[in-house]
Amino acid sequence: MRVAIISESFLPTVNGVTNSVCKVLDHLADNGHDAIVIAPAAGSPASYRGFPVHQVPAVAYRQFPVGIPSPLVARLIAKFDPDVLHAASPFLLGAQGIASANRLGIPSVAVFQTDVAGYAKRNRLGSASKLAWRFVKWIHDGADLTLVPSEASRHDLESAGVERIALWGRGVDLTRYHPNNRMRPTAQALHAVLAGATGNPAGDTVVGYVGRVAPEKGLERLAALRGMPGLHLAVVGDGPSDGHIRSLLHGMPATFLGRLSGADLADAYASFDVFAHTGTEETFGQTLQEAHASGLPVIAPRAGGPIDLVRHGENGYLFDPSDAADFRMRVGSLVDDPALRMRMGEAGRRAVIGKSWQALCDELLGHYASVATVSKARKRATVGSHA
Repeated sequence: MRVAIISESFLPTVNGVTNSVCKVLDHLADNGHDAIVIAPAAGSPASYRGFPVHQVPAVAYRQFPVGIPSPLVARLIAKFDPDVLHAASPFLLGAQGIASANRLGIPSVAVFQTDVAGYAKRNRLGSASKLAWRFVKWIHDGADLTLVPSEASRHDLESAGVERIALWGRGVDLTRYHPNNRMRPTAQALHAVLAGATGNPAGDTVVGYVGRVAPEKGLERLAALRGMPGLHLAVVGDGPSDGHIRSLLHGMPATFLGRLSGADLADAYASFDVFAHTGTEETFGQTLQEAHASGLPVIAPRAGGPIDLVRHGENGYLFDPSDAADFRMRVGSLVDDPALRMRMGEAGRRAVIGKSWQALCDELLGHYASVATVSKARKRATVGSHA
């Protein structure tokens, strides 16, 4: 199969969109398919896994490259002549890619990954959010199929009037993130540092967070844990709110580990006893899956993607994001109960066993094939009607 992937983000920018696109490309390469990548100009490599990467004009918006319409997009798609176009988190660039595919008779799959409603609410955009949803509907109406990562996202898009929707989650690396990592000397050393940072002879319970340190992640909620005995916070990640969150948590037992990746990130998960996610704008929640794969109980808001991932009382807790006391209570119950942490952590690992990237990308290829089949049938019907 020949797949043209048009993405609003690609390397060297690292985020959820880039990560999922790379996993899809890895799967395509490993299984003998052909692909190209079209992305905003941001210093991307010339190729990835042997697939050419084409950069198109972009402008910077809040230090993020935003692709702008260019005749080059249509030319690249036409020259490659793909069986399907994959639009990753489509915005301006993805919208042009979908429109070009339609003109060329190429079926398209749009992958939804942005919480438009949450962004509008947080930034008090008011009536502008209606315009944003109309724009989202316009983009996705052009695609043959829209893939959403969670039931919450499906509800949002259906409420906006988008049709032809299917559920497609995200995979997780079950080898890199594994409960056995706790036995690695590097992970044990990090846990010893974090758990012993306050001098508590019994060792503190390490409650960790992984992700961007940014307004939409709601890390201010961690302040509700101030004064809780036997707890040490560990924050993995960086971002524009780093200084604000450090100041807010000043005086609390907290360690900021910065951005980590690869084995260092796996060690960080393995050094935690509890994983806490605080943001309410996740369309999915990849770090929650990584935490579950690492054998950790997860505490997350009852909002968006986490609702699909956390089974309340079984592999973690969903807290009321409007109630700081509820968040504190849920964290406290796990801090005080090692046996409960173990049971929930084991349940979390079991919950993700069937969610490897291999399985999820095989599912994606099935979606590609389905839209290609429908497109061929539609072409035959059109030809027949003109005969």
